[in-house]
Amino acid sequence: MTELETAMAMIMDVFHRYARTEGNKNTLTKGEVKTLMEKELPGMLQKAKDKDACEKIMKDLDENSNLQMDFNEFIVLVSIVINRIYKSF
Repeated sequence: MTELETAMAMIMDVFHRYARTEGNKNTLTKGEVKTLMEKELPGMLQKAKDKDACEKIMKDLDENSNLQMDFNEFIVLVSIVINRIYKSF
């Protein structure tokens, strides 16, 4: 696999690893999103001054308002984070 293919496979793996812990195995609950962000994106949370950063992110990205984050919504989160990192360089 190429480096980009490996990176995409890793993103899918991370999503499914956390999505399996509660409820629907194809979506992330608010708790799963919080755990994922604490473990996989700790720098992003440290920069957020608001204690409810995860909840706000979840609300903003939950397009269908089902209180869960599906893979498409997760990819939007990943894209936002990558874009912010890219702009900081």
